Amino acid sequence: MQAVWILLGKTRHPATFWQVSREEGVQQTQIPFDIAAEYVPVADKVSSRSMTQLAASAPPADAAFDDIVTQNPRMQRLKSQASILAARDIPVLIYGESGTGKELFARAIHNASERSDRPFVAVNCGAFPAELIDSILFGHRKGAFTGASSDREGVFQQADGGTLFLDEFGELEPAVQVRLLRVLQDGSFTPVGGGRECRVDVRIVTATNRDLMQMVAEGSFREDLFYRVAVGVLHLPQLREREGDLNLLTDHIMANVAAHDAHLQGKKISVEARNLILCHPWPGNMRELHSTLLRAALWSQTDSIDAVDLRQALFHMPEKERDLLGRDLSKGVDIQGLCDDIWRHYIPRALESAQGKKTRAATLLGLNNYQTLTNLMEKLGLK
Repeated sequence: MQAVWILLGKTRHPATFWQVSREEGVQQTQIPFDIAAEYVPVADKVSSRSMTQLAASAPPADAAFDDIVTQNPRMQRLKSQASILAARDIPVLIYGESGTGKELFARAIHNASERSDRPFVAVNCGAFPAELIDSILFGHRKGAFTGASSDREGVFQQADGGTLFLDEFGELEPAVQVRLLRVLQDGSFTPVGGGRECRVDVRIVTATNRDLMQMVAEGSFREDLFYRVAVGVLHLPQLREREGDLNLLTDHIMANVAAHDAHLQGKKISVEARNLILCHPWPGNMRELHSTLLRAALWSQTDSIDAVDLRQALFHMPEKERDLLGRDLSKGVDIQGLCDDIWRHYIPRALESAQGKKTRAATLLGLNNYQTLTNLMEKLGLK
């Protein structure tokens, strides 16, 4: 941190430096050298507004199925299924890990439905404060509790005639599940502190990364509520399972980044950087890919994002054993695919550690010889 402050104070932001020691106490000091500010990344030129919009990476309000970029057969089938559900006014449950595009699908379904000219209201069920859940969902009347200085509409009233998107639906407490059941059954509820029943016409789209069927079996999620929302069901795959999509999505994200700010236009991704993208497991899915490419574009000093830029931008989260050993067998498990993912993860790391020497990398991976490693790399499409 001291080095960072010295770099900033001697280049970008003129500063007075102070030194602290037991012997001399606090005293002003001089740094006896100067530094040329030759390294000025693109991030320094991008406007704050562009940075905010790019970092948010939220689905556009007018999202359509064409915004779901894919050439993967499974994803294309899901888009087709979602478009069928959009035309039918039924509840939809969307399964998928964080960052797989659940809200994008929800907004596309709303915008392709007959309710497209009505509100789309999105709420995160995992962020409900326990004492305000009823007020958030159903609204309240003035004086209903301390701090209720005026009438307030709940999300069901805000979404009346349109679509209510309940994200992180699996996080709802059992007591809230009971209160939700009635309004989902007949559209009626009573605001907190109100004496008159209200009725709304709302289409429900829910999303979760949790296995609701398992939760029903364990007794932590109401079976009647599950069947109420799970009429149309979509299972979104992880990014690493979308074969053929990584390069396509990378180009799409880079085009979107360039469209937001002129200083980010013309950025190309080198072959070595693309290979790193193809080898990374992307536990954060689309959200991680977007953030990584944005970081790499901001810090790259040239028109090319190379392997060094991308390595700097990548996060390597601690691996979770349950990701590998705790898969849901009810949906089927691709054992060979899991093994291939492990090889894709460790082969580039072994080659990097061995400074590109295949014989040494093969030894690190417990392989008999470098030819076995070469064969594996050809099979997995690693260069």
